[in-house]
Amino acid sequence: MAESFKNSYKVSDKEMVSLSVYNVGYQRCDPVYQWGPGVRDHYLIHLVLSGKGTYHAKNQKYALQAGDVFLVYPHTTVTYASDRDDPWEYYWVGFNGSDAAFILESAGFHENEPILHAIPWADELKDALLRIYDARGNGLANSVEMTGRLYNTLALFLAHNPQEIAETDILATYTRQAVEYINCRYSYPITVDDIAAYVGVSRSHLYRAFRAVLKQSPKTYLSRFRIKQACVLLAQQD
Repeated sequence: MAESFKNSYKVSDKEMVSLSVYNVGYQRCDPVYQWGPGVRDHYLIHLVLSGKGTYHAKNQKYALQAGDVFLVYPHTTVTYASDRDDPWEYYWVGFNGSDAAFILESAGFHENEPILHAIPWADELKDALLRIYDARGNGLANSVEMTGRLYNTLALFLAHNPQEIAETDILATYTRQAVEYINCRYSYPITVDDIAAYVGVSRSHLYRAFRAVLKQSPKTYLSRFRIKQACVLLAQQD
């Protein structure tokens, strides 16, 4: 059996608003090595390069093998573990930002279906993830370089998704601007009217944009985001 290893990097200063890398790395796991049950505060893409394992999320269990990709959503309890007889090796990148949700949905991921099976471009994705890792560092230049390489990596998913949503869609633009505003100011007593005013559209137009892109209303998104942030703070403090 191949010897296990882990190479990872965690970013301490996350300065980018639209998209920022939180961590990146690769690991060959020991048999039945497990992460979780646990909750992340960011998105986390894993590419299974070899071996097998399982992923548990939202009361669903997924059996995964080489060529599969699984996405961990923020503020969602998950568990993933390597196989006893054929433990997996995977590559990952963790990230968040106002562009993240829209890009991932455009790439074909959904909270009820966070898996892409047997992608034929796994080697291309592995190389892209390694390029992010190679740019690691906490300087501003490193942050910009890692973010740029992350965009290139996510572009692979869009290029290989036949149902890609056009980024020029005006509703998506309004939604991204609104999500960015919420991410930065959720702790203040902002309202849906404030968000609509920031984006420059009517309240009803903002509602249609959110329903089209995120499948929920702006009020629901704001409330859920505040609750999730509160849960993170409660988990990190006494």
